[in-house]
Amino acid sequence: MDFDIVIIGGGLAGASLAAALAESGLRLALIERKVPPSPGPDWDSRVYALTPASRAFLDRIGAWRRLEAERVTPIYDMRVFGDDGRSRLDFSAYESGALQLAATVESSRLHHALWQGFERQRNLSVLCPAAPSELRRAANRIEIGLEDGKVVTAKLAVGADGAESWARHAAGIEARSGSYAQLGVVANFACARPHRNIAYQWFRSHGVLAYLPLPDRRVSIVWSAPETHARDLLALAPAAFCARVSEAGGEALGALEPLTPPAAFPLTRMSVDRIVQGRIALIGDAAHVLHPLAGQGVNLGLGDAHSLADLLRGASDPGDRLLLRSYERARAEDILALRWVTDGLFRLFDANHRVAARIRNFGLNLTNSTTVVKTVLARRAMGIGGGLHHGEPS
Repeated sequence: MDFDIVIIGGGLAGASLAAALAESGLRLALIERKVPPSPGPDWDSRVYALTPASRAFLDRIGAWRRLEAERVTPIYDMRVFGDDGRSRLDFSAYESGALQLAATVESSRLHHALWQGFERQRNLSVLCPAAPSELRRAANRIEIGLEDGKVVTAKLAVGADGAESWARHAAGIEARSGSYAQLGVVANFACARPHRNIAYQWFRSHGVLAYLPLPDRRVSIVWSAPETHARDLLALAPAAFCARVSEAGGEALGALEPLTPPAAFPLTRMSVDRIVQGRIALIGDAAHVLHPLAGQGVNLGLGDAHSLADLLRGASDPGDRLLLRSYERARAEDILALRWVTDGLFRLFDANHRVAARIRNFGLNLTNSTTVVKTVLARRAMGIGGGLHHGEPS
């Protein structure tokens, strides 16, 4: 089976790249172990805050219109609180000259919306269930052997298969990884008070707690907490867990009632020196894994797909070395900037001595008092997820 591009991994990054190349004239193959299940009526505990740039990309490739409007929530404001009870930083879409800062979307529904489009995509062959087992390089091709004995050849292979990427390992791209010694605890709640489309974040001595608004009086939380504290949270009875989350959030939305049981996932970091090697390119979590405190991991992965698709459209040789170097250079700034921001904030707020506390809380207040700086930060964040040339958020 011969193609121009083979995409290994059908998650959000891989699926969005395939969708973005629907009208490219390139022959595509997507290798994935299993089809994502159709979402049910319950609320997904994994929720993403998508930037305006990511939303514009998803709209352009047809996925956004397949989402149920009543399950998507715009975020107009964000309030960030320090750990001294007084320091804060506020962001406003209105002050930033944008319609919204972000929009919350359930992971499973976005994944399903992307795969729905594959049914009518003529230039795409979905190999599923299938798994790669061997990678071989020829002069101008990549050969990928599958576990069922079939062989796929292409001019370019794209690794979109997550943090434990088979493609990255097979390409010989070394990764540096480590643990934050934290778990991300996620759950959804009904709240007594309206959230008014405001996202909240609290930096606490026992981790970082974020509230993301869902439709009506519902919120989704991510509590990035030290492993021991996170396990204590998971062991609580539902009523006690609700009370603990409400208390940690300063009772901002009143009493909480559970909509989903809490779940948790380990928080790790991963970086690579190169995201291209020969005729192989990496996107999404295969290329970088960040702490969720900035909430930009999925937007960064969509930005990878967006930028790579912009370069590949119309390319006679999608695996050309100079083209892939252009992709790597285009993504370097966003990846490096977010890595510095997330790791820097984690270290600053994880430090317990008084000097660090004064610095971090003073920094929040200083930034909050400088409208120009806040606007620049907000508009820079809203552009994450854009393609080769970040457009102005709207």
